[in-house]
Amino acid sequence: MNNKHETVEEAVAKRATSSAKKTNSKPKPESVTEFSAEQELQAYRSMLLIRRFEEKAGQLYGMGFIGGFCHLYIGQEAVVVGMQMAVGDGDQIITSYRDHGHMLACGMDPKGVMAELTGRAGGYSKGKGGSMHMFSREKNFFGGHGIVGAQVPIGAGLAFSNRYRGTNNVSLTYFGEGAANQGQVYESFNMAALWKLPVIFIIENNRYAMGTAVTRSAANAEELFNRGSVYGIPGRHVDGMDVRAVKAAGDEAVAYCRDGKGPVILEMKTYRYRGHSMSDPAKYRTKEEVQKMRQEHDPIEQVKARLLAGGTASEQELKTIDGEIRAVVAEAADFSQNDPEPDVSELWTDVYVQA
Repeated sequence: MNNKHETVEEAVAKRATSSAKKTNSKPKPESVTEFSAEQELQAYRSMLLIRRFEEKAGQLYGMGFIGGFCHLYIGQEAVVVGMQMAVGDGDQIITSYRDHGHMLACGMDPKGVMAELTGRAGGYSKGKGGSMHMFSREKNFFGGHGIVGAQVPIGAGLAFSNRYRGTNNVSLTYFGEGAANQGQVYESFNMAALWKLPVIFIIENNRYAMGTAVTRSAANAEELFNRGSVYGIPGRHVDGMDVRAVKAAGDEAVAYCRDGKGPVILEMKTYRYRGHSMSDPAKYRTKEEVQKMRQEHDPIEQVKARLLAGGTASEQELKTIDGEIRAVVAEAADFSQNDPEPDVSELWTDVYVQA
């Protein structure tokens, strides 16, 4: 401290103010991309597929077809769908254990995803990974990771590879507000800023890290997007329940990364309707709170209302779309129950990569 009479609190406040000014990391006014009729329908289909898939997964879990952990994405669909609408071919996605929605948004086959949930040979990890550990190099999806925050350094590593190879691709690295308190996240922020890596750190803030409200577990919980300001990483919060707002923020962040300016942090304010996992009764919040979010902010219902109001689709046409998606999910569920389990010999495969 330059002034010997300056208190520790004053010094910390001064540094925080200075850092925020330098990085311009104050939240920007929410911007929304107006969708064309085609984009509205695309977003509706993609989000509804995730919703119906996760509902079916919950049913299969209750019937005993899915074992182990199972974290549903219901309520958060707009985040991954909006971001996927902002990226292009070759861009990578990596996320945590709440990953089924990300897989489907990437275009992975619902049958392969559901088969992995039930531990069948036709699953994306041959039935050996389960809910939290699926991959698809074809779709540039790098998991599905069970350790809290462990995917963040890998996401930064993907961005390092992009810069090293000169591909101009961007890494979308998702993690939750609980993981935002992990040390490895800040090591990743530091290296990404130091080397100006093309990575978008996406905090899916669904308000509850397992069973603890973010206001009880995170200092300055209203500004998680500002966690990278000390490294010079710009950040902003986004209405993660509005797919248009997500795409608008995604477009801006992707352009920033492709211009070689380095990483960005997007804090998506979203909400999960179910418990942390299938074993969580979610008694730490009221039914009224969940119902209020469903009635006033549901991401799918927002798009549905716009489609109807704009005359893009009728109620009957939307019911037809829902029926088509339910049929896809039903087919995936049937496949996941009838596909054979992996052979015992598979215990010894895929342990090492042949180099």
